[in-house]
Amino acid sequence: MNYQNIITIEPGKRSGKPCIRGMRITVYDILEYLAGGMKTAEIQRIFF
Repeated sequence: MNYQNIITIEPGKRSGKPCIRGMRITVYDILEYLAGGMKTAEIQRIFF
């Protein structure tokens, strides 16, 4: 899988942190939700 199609890094967006393409949610945010016990389906329903 080519993650460049999913994850972008733009200096002016969220301080240059890796984000989900086309959104302002960071990869770190997603990982935090998963670590906190949120299910993948819940994350998808909220953000996608």
